[in-house]
Amino acid sequence: MAENRSRRELLQDTAIEVLAAKGSRGLTHRQVDQDAGVPEGTTKNYFPTRDALLVATAERHFQAYVDDIAALRSATTPSDREGFIALLAQIMGRVPGPARPGADVFVEMHAEALRNPTVRRLLADMIATDFSVNEALQRSAGLPVTTATARVLTRCIHTATIELLTTPPDALSRIGLDDLDAFARELVDVIYPQPEQTGPAATRTPSSMPK
Repeated sequence: MAENRSRRELLQDTAIEVLAAKGSRGLTHRQVDQDAGVPEGTTKNYFPTRDALLVATAERHFQAYVDDIAALRSATTPSDREGFIALLAQIMGRVPGPARPGADVFVEMHAEALRNPTVRRLLADMIATDFSVNEALQRSAGLPVTTATARVLTRCIHTATIELLTTPPDALSRIGLDDLDAFARELVDVIYPQPEQTGPAATRTPSSMPK
C-alpha cells in the first residue's frame, strides 16, 4: 500500500509540473508517464480519464498549498503593520520567482474551473483557506481586520498574482506592480487607512520642523 501511495503521489507531483510548464492542454497521461520516468500506461492505470488526472492534480496542488500555508504561519507572524507589509511584499515577490510553478497552476485552475465543477470546488476551498490565513496574519499585526477586509485584501492579492504572470514586464508599471514593496504598502494603506495625525505636529511646516 505504501508503494502504491508513493507512486500515486509521484504521478500527481509530476502532473503539477506538467500543468505549470505546458498548461492544461499539455497535461496528458503520456506526458506524465514520460516526465515521471514510469512505463507508458502507468498514469492511466491510476487516473483512467483526463478529467480524473486533472482533478487528482488539483487535489495534490491544494494539499501542497495548505502545507505551505501552515509552514508560513508557523515561521512568520508579523507583529505590526510594517511587518505585515514586508511579509506581503515578500510573498508577492516569490510569484514570478520560486513560487512560479504553483502560481501557474493556480491560474490554470481558474481556467479549468469554468468547465469542471470539481476543480471549481477545490479552487473555492483554496481561496477560503487564504481568507482565514490572511485574517489571522492581519490580526497578529494589530490591524483592525474584519472578515470583509480580509476577503478584500485576499482577492486583491489573487488578482495581482494573475496580473504578475500575464502582464508583459514593461507594462507592469501601468498597473502598479513594477514595485511590489510599493504595491504592498499601497494595498494595506487603502484597506486600512491610518488616522490623520492631529495636534501641533500636524500643523508644522517644513521650515518649522526640527533640523
